[in-house]
Amino acid sequence: MQIAAARRRFAGLLIAATLGAMMAAPASAQSRSAQSQPAQSQAAQSQMAGALPSTPMPLAVLQGLDKITARISTFEVAIDQTVAFGTLKVTPRVCRKRPPEYPPESAAYLDIVEERPGETPVQRFAGWMFASSPALNPLEHPVYDVWVLDCRQRGPARGN
Repeated sequence: MQIAAARRRFAGLLIAATLGAMMAAPASAQSRSAQSQPAQSQAAQSQMAGALPSTPMPLAVLQGLDKITARISTFEVAIDQTVAFGTLKVTPRVCRKRPPEYPPESAAYLDIVEERPGETPVQRFAGWMFASSPALNPLEHPVYDVWVLDCRQRGPARGN
C-alpha cells in the first residue's frame, strides 16, 4: 500500500516537473473558464510559467487492449464524448499536443468508468496520460489497458 502511494506521489511530481502549468487538471470550473480565454493568452500564460507550449486538439486518438482476447482497438474520440471499450466508458476531457518544433508529446486527461450490467458504475481512472510515457500514469485494470496515441485535428477518418 505504501509503495503504491509513493509511486503515485512520484508520478505526480514527474508529471508536474515535465509539463508544468501546461497540463493543469480540468476541474469543472477551471475548464469552463479556460475554454473561454483566447488561445494566445493561454499560450502566454504557459510560457510565463516555464512550460513548453502546447495546443488543445479536438480529438484524442486512443488504443485499447483486451487482455482476454489479445485484441487491440484504436479509436478516435472527440473531447467530452464517450466511447465504449468492453465494460469501460472512456471520456477524454482535454487533449494537448506540442508544436512540431518541440520534442513530441501528446497528453490527454481521461475519465474512465467501468459499467457492468446490474452494478453501480465505478470510476477506474481520472488523470493525465502521456503518449510518450504510457506507464507513467496507467489505467490499472485486470482485463483492459487503455493508452493515448495522439491528439489531432478533425479530418478524414483513419482505419484501425
